[in-house]
Amino acid sequence: MTRFKICGLRDVSNALAAAESGADFLGFNFVEGVRRRIQPTEGSEIIYNFRLAFDGDKMSKIVGLFANQDAEFINSVIHRCGLDYVQLCGDETPEFWHALDAPVIRQVKVREELPRAEAVSNASRHVAEALDAGHMALLDKHKRGALGGTGVTFDWEIAREVALDYPVMVAGGLDPQNVAQAIEIAAPWGVDVSSGVETDGVKDAAKIKAFAAAVLCAG
Repeated sequence: MTRFKICGLRDVSNALAAAESGADFLGFNFVEGVRRRIQPTEGSEIIYNFRLAFDGDKMSKIVGLFANQDAEFINSVIHRCGLDYVQLCGDETPEFWHALDAPVIRQVKVREELPRAEAVSNASRHVAEALDAGHMALLDKHKRGALGGTGVTFDWEIAREVALDYPVMVAGGLDPQNVAQAIEIAAPWGVDVSSGVETDGVKDAAKIKAFAAAVLCAG
């Protein structure tokens, strides 16, 4: 069964819609300067009230997104918000991971401009580095200057070649209409969506549920 993460959440109602639809992970963005960023105080309140309100059988894991931020700040958010994972979207090194008080989901940026074999080898090396350290990895499109998700698809055949050897999540431009195809082609361990379940830049509960249904049907 393919796992899935609904990312960029900013309120309790959509967090509940995601969890009730079976989301394995809920993502909250603490990256400076991005549109979906929430402050730690706001995140703590949302996550606390979500956990208080949720009465389903399976509690989704809470993920905080960060990029090139101090370990002290990240750890303070981990404890304040009760994060289960941190997703690192910047240039953090493996040495940096060890300073954090939660497991890491490393964003690996796929370099499509490279020859196919080199793009696969480069992504696989970074994925293996994360997995060997006991963490997780997520493939997303490389886009110069982008922190966090790009909202743009990349070549899922590259993801498939990586996923043949390693359990990875796939992100970037997924939505309820294309996620089944992405799963069919890439056969990832999990998928991640943010902008693909929004209407006019705001999370849409109906699209969240449609995305969940498409993932569950795809298997």
